[in-house]
Amino acid sequence: MTDLGSVLPEDPLRDDVEQFARAHRLAALSRALDSRPEFPWKEFRSMGKDQWLGLTLPPELGGRGLSLVRAGLALEEFGYRAGTTFAKLSLQPEFSSVIAAQGSEELRRRFALPLIRGEVLVGNQITEPRAGSDLSHLSTRVERKGERLRLSGVKSQAAFAADAQAAIVYAQTGSGTAAGISAFLVPQDLPGIERRVVEDLGERWMRRGTVTYSSVEIPDDHLIGQEGRGLDYLKVELTHERALLAAIYLGVARASWEETVHEAGERVVFDGPLSDQEAVAFPLVEDGTRLAAAWLYTERVLERLDRGDRADDGAAMSKWLATEVALTTLDHAIQFHGGRGYSKDLPHEQRWRDVRSGALAHGTSEVMHRVAARRRWPKPKRPARAPS
Repeated sequence: MTDLGSVLPEDPLRDDVEQFARAHRLAALSRALDSRPEFPWKEFRSMGKDQWLGLTLPPELGGRGLSLVRAGLALEEFGYRAGTTFAKLSLQPEFSSVIAAQGSEELRRRFALPLIRGEVLVGNQITEPRAGSDLSHLSTRVERKGERLRLSGVKSQAAFAADAQAAIVYAQTGSGTAAGISAFLVPQDLPGIERRVVEDLGERWMRRGTVTYSSVEIPDDHLIGQEGRGLDYLKVELTHERALLAAIYLGVARASWEETVHEAGERVVFDGPLSDQEAVAFPLVEDGTRLAAAWLYTERVLERLDRGDRADDGAAMSKWLATEVALTTLDHAIQFHGGRGYSKDLPHEQRWRDVRSGALAHGTSEVMHRVAARRRWPKPKRPARAPS
């Protein structure tokens, strides 16, 4: 039978992830954090100490400097061993890599290095109540008042709203268009910041929420990169993130698929194993094949990105494909475990809830299609107006 495990290349990183996950009981902790949401600071620091944070970031910053393909393998294994929780924690420095790529030496020293060591948590704040995937309509604004910068606006669906010590905030500094968006590093303990946590369906340990900025004074040197280039930086970051997230979701689904295949072979119904029932066996065979195919597609996209090729469309569709395949596989795991599958006794329902965020976060599934479609059918450039 074709399955994801049969096409994953051998890599000592996978064994290292397994040892780390077992030593720190990450699978059990991921389950506990679902019912008792809090940030796992102890494990986060351990991940930094053992260099599981910043997999693709340069060694001079404390990262491993891995290729995207090898980072994808490690993240798939984290997803397989402990769900999305610690896989996404491992990826958090990549989510904030704009600091390392575009930030000043001071910002790197104060935030990028400690993040990779697991000492500081940096969140990302992009979405607003009236601006999700269409970032050109961001209304949060930074204005100069004399020698000071003041930030005002509301960010919603912000990961780590309760726990991040700092956040990368994307805000308007120009005319109100996409070309006027800049990125700022904003400490979250400044006067004028109010944080409110919402209760999510899954990934509750992130304690996402709404962050309100009321004329918050931020240091002048906390602009990341050049003014007005925020979305340019974000697009590069998002492309890598989407392909790596695909690897995580496939790892999570692989765990449930293997457990369900075992269940189908052991559980007796109608005087034979459950696997004798074609209504169960055929979907499981298909799930294993789709998991393998989705990984091979994702791996090819990561290889293209490692070569420096433009692959924003491939990254978008790998995230879409992996999310869809993973959700179907997890739904079958719930179904074929019967009533227990629908209960919290087994991990499949939590995995489904956690992976469900993949169709929304870092660009919805609909936007992933839009990214790929725009690459295939670019918008024609409007002719320049003749001078009057």
